[in-house]
Amino acid sequence: MRANTARWSAARGRAAALLLALAAATACATASSTRYRNQTEDWQRADVAAPPADAGDRLFEGAPFLERRELIRRILERNPTLLAARYAWRAALARYPQVTALDDPILGYSVRPWSFGSSEVHAANDVVLSQPLPFPGKLALRGERALADAESAQSELESERVKLAALASSLFDEYWLAERALESNAQHVALLDEAHRVALSRYAAGTGSQQDVLAAETEQGMLSHRERELAAERRIVGERINLLLHRGPELDLPPPPRELEPGPARDLDARALVAQALEGRPELRALAAKVRSREAEVGLARREFFPDFTVRAGYESSWQEDPLAPVVGVELNVPLQLGRRRAALDEAEAWLARERSRVQQLEDRVRFEVVSAVERLRESQHLLEISRQRRLPPARDRVVGARAAFASGQTSFLEFVDAERALLAAEQEDFEVRASLSVRRAALARALGQITLMEGERP
Repeated sequence: MRANTARWSAARGRAAALLLALAAATACATASSTRYRNQTEDWQRADVAAPPADAGDRLFEGAPFLERRELIRRILERNPTLLAARYAWRAALARYPQVTALDDPILGYSVRPWSFGSSEVHAANDVVLSQPLPFPGKLALRGERALADAESAQSELESERVKLAALASSLFDEYWLAERALESNAQHVALLDEAHRVALSRYAAGTGSQQDVLAAETEQGMLSHRERELAAERRIVGERINLLLHRGPELDLPPPPRELEPGPARDLDARALVAQALEGRPELRALAAKVRSREAEVGLARREFFPDFTVRAGYESSWQEDPLAPVVGVELNVPLQLGRRRAALDEAEAWLARERSRVQQLEDRVRFEVVSAVERLRESQHLLEISRQRRLPPARDRVVGARAAFASGQTSFLEFVDAERALLAAEQEDFEVRASLSVRRAALARALGQITLMEGERP
C-alpha cells in the first residue's frame, strides 16, 4: 500500500509539472492582450456615429453659402459608408477573444452496468474531465492574426474617410464651377439682349441689316439652351452632394461662395511628398497589417507539424483498490498527414508572398500618384497664370471695343458676336482652370493620405 501511495504521488507530480508547462506555453497568447485593449478603446473613440435619422432638410438652414470645410464635415458625419467600415473593424476585432481562448473542457461520465447489484465488486462509476491544449505558440499566433486583421480594418476605415472627403471636395468644386458658368452665361445673355435692341433700332432706322437682327436672335437661342444645360448640370451635382449627405436628392443647397478659397502654400518637393505619402497612406498601413496576418498564418501552418495535447483527470471507481481510483493522463494527436500539412504551409506562404507583392505594387502606385498630382498641380497653376494675364484681359478689351464699334455702326454684328463668344470661352476656361486647380490640390492631399481641407484642418 505504501508503494502504491508513493507511485501515485510521483504520478501526480509529473502531471502537475506537465500541466504547468503547458499552461505557461499557452499563456503567451495573452501577450498581445494590451494591443487588443488599446484597439478596443480606439474603436470606442472613433468619431463615427450612426447617420442621423432626420431627412437633413434643415441641414444648412440660414447659411448664406456653402462652405467646403462644413460640407466635408457634414458628409463625414452623415454618410453611412463610414459606419459600415467601422463595424467591419469591430467584427475583425471581435475575433481576438474567440481565437485566443482555449476550447471548452470536456466532462465525461461512464458506468459499468453489471457492477450494480453485484456481490463481488462495488458499483463502478467513472468521471473524467479533459482539457484540449494547442501546441505552445498557436494561441499567440491566432491572436496576432486576429489583431492584424483588425488593424487592417481600422486603416481601411481611415482610407474611406480620406476617399470620401476627397470626393466631397471635388463635388464642391464642380458645384462652384456650374454656378459660376451660369452666372457668366446670364451676363452674356444681358449683353446680347442689349445688342439685339441696338440691331433692331438700327434696322428700323435703315442703318442696319436684318441679318444682324436674325444673328442676334440665333445667338440668344444658343445661350438660352446653354443656360438649360448648365442648370441641369448644377442640379445633378447638387443631387450627388445630397446623396453623400444622406438626404433627399431634391433638397436645395446653399449657393457656393463667389470665390474658391486659396489653398495653403504647399512645398511641391516631389521626393519629400513621396516619403510623406509612403508614411501616411492608410492603404499602406492596411496592407502592412495584412502582411502580419499572413505571417502569423505561416507560423500556424508550421506549428501544425507538432502535436496538440489533451490533459485529463478523473476518478474511476471501477478500481477495487481505492488508491488507484484517481486517474491523470495526457493525450496527443500524431501528425502523420504530412502531405496535407505541407500543402497548408505552401498555401500560407503563397498568400504571404502575394500580400508582400501587393505592398510593393501599392508603393509604386503611391509614388506615381504623388508625382503625377504634383505635375498636374503645377500645370494648373501655370494655366491659371496664363488665363489671368493673357486670355481674360484681351478678351474683355476686345468685347468692349466691338460693342462700342457696333453701337456706332463702325462694325458688323458678327464681329461683335465673335468677340463675345471669345470672351465667354475665356471666362469658362478661367472657371475651369480655377476649379481644376482646387481639384488637383485635393488630389495631392488624397495621394498623401490626408483629409482634404483647404486650410489643412481635420473635420
